[in-house]
Amino acid sequence: FGSRLQVRAATRRPQSFAADREGMSKSKVILDMIEAAVKAKGADMVKMGGAVFQLVISDLGDEGKLCIDLKNGSGATKRGSDEKADVTITLKDEDFAAMAEGKLDGMQAFMGGKLKISGNMMLAQKLGPILESARG
Repeated sequence: FGSRLQVRAATRRPQSFAADREGMSKSKVILDMIEAAVKAKGADMVKMGGAVFQLVISDLGDEGKLCIDLKNGSGATKRGSDEKADVTITLKDEDFAAMAEGKLDGMQAFMGGKLKISGNMMLAQKLGPILESARG
């Protein structure tokens, strides 16, 4: 999703979002990191995002749903669904983890049917820098 993420991934070794808690999926760890990043640097992320993103990790049920508000105030996150999201991005646990780690290109995932987007598709391109910021 976006050349900035691809350039950064190519110029440095990607950090891993390894599941450091017993039995926890990588995606849950990544969602926790996104929540922490929005709390810590929400105002900067709002400048990058400018939208409400709904992430749905399809094989994790309700635990795999995170709404990221990078449109209002200093940003916020909420577990679960938000019907007011500008874009909804749906993918499986292993594909989301691979994308977040820079191992799976967002466009290839979309073209291969691994990633589904509803709403404003152009906003989905902003997910890459958001994941990079959470990892960073």
